[in-house]
Amino acid sequence: MAKLTPDGMAALPVGRLGLIPLESCQMLGSRVDEWLVKWRNERDHGILDPYMFEGYQRDSFIIKSRNPRFGSGEAKAVVNESVRGDDIYILLDVCNYSLTYQIGKFTNLMSPDDHFQDLKRVIGAIGGKARRINVIMPYLYESRQSIRNARESLDCATALLELVDMGVENIITFDAHDSRVQNATPLHGFETVQPSYQFIKGLLNNYSGLHIDNDHFMIISPDEGSMNRAIYLANILGVDMGMFYKRLDYSRYVNGRHPIAAYEFLGTTLPGKDLILLDDMISSGDTVLEIANLLKERHSGRIFICSTFGVFTDGLQKFDDAYKKGIFDGLLTTNLVYQSEELLKKPYYTTIDMSKYIALIIDTLNHDLSISHLLNPVDRIRRNVIRYQENNYQALSPRKEGL
Repeated sequence: MAKLTPDGMAALPVGRLGLIPLESCQMLGSRVDEWLVKWRNERDHGILDPYMFEGYQRDSFIIKSRNPRFGSGEAKAVVNESVRGDDIYILLDVCNYSLTYQIGKFTNLMSPDDHFQDLKRVIGAIGGKARRINVIMPYLYESRQSIRNARESLDCATALLELVDMGVENIITFDAHDSRVQNATPLHGFETVQPSYQFIKGLLNNYSGLHIDNDHFMIISPDEGSMNRAIYLANILGVDMGMFYKRLDYSRYVNGRHPIAAYEFLGTTLPGKDLILLDDMISSGDTVLEIANLLKERHSGRIFICSTFGVFTDGLQKFDDAYKKGIFDGLLTTNLVYQSEELLKKPYYTTIDMSKYIALIIDTLNHDLSISHLLNPVDRIRRNVIRYQENNYQALSPRKEGL
């Protein structure tokens, strides 16, 4: 069969494509939809068999749904059109704390539990009529509770089992806190995607004077948990990697935990080197700012904090103060979770748009093709670095501009 486009999407789609972005993910879902509409309208119309490619090109792939609530706070899901035979992709952001619902005269903030329940309600409303159900959950629900220490629940594994029992075939997430949680559902699709390429592209597009070599640049992991992602990026860039670990005081408990006695650094010398401080999530921000401060005390160069999920549970004031003191020079997080208007206006902040990448994953999976080349972007990262060095190697002062 002839190719549909230069991107090689020649295979038949699994079913008619349908996107269901829940209310928590409306903005990201709209951007993903725009990319899909653009690409499919550009494909060769002459060989699109009207039977095999029914609904392949549309003005929008979004299927409207809603989650109305009763006065008691209980809810239901309603899907507004037929999805029989469709290949459905449900998008949600369990970290979106900007949404509320009413219980009588009281206003409740939507918690991750509420968002997850809404996801299950939408799956229930589909009622097994879809050809395939795929869930794109950028921040994996309960991913920080993925292992058992003492008498603890295994919430993330339990949630995954619930989804596959309801008929979900593929779960796509980003930068899972511990990817081994996929062992809970070994016979179903589970992909955890690293946004390494997007971070490098965003950094190179917004700052000049970076020398990406072993003498001028370094990747830092703030703790043991982020070591693998730091090693991966350092190997691609051909630079050194350093790591901090927490030395705990096992002689006492504070709030049920052993307190941190000190942060110890493992790595080569830092003076003058620009650094990427790489982590999966910024919650309160205390740890990453403490590490950045320690790096500055070791006379590092510029520090760019890159985190897949920026939740900022304690607000942004501490980041404002740290930036004014010169503790860090740039903050980059993705739009995979809710971003406040306050955050987007900060002079030190750069948003990393993941909509095109998600659309590419959806488009590829809908044709039942391998996404292996999308999950390992080594060549794309290296090409961007080479192009940047050729164009900007002489620039010495940082610049800041929009993506």
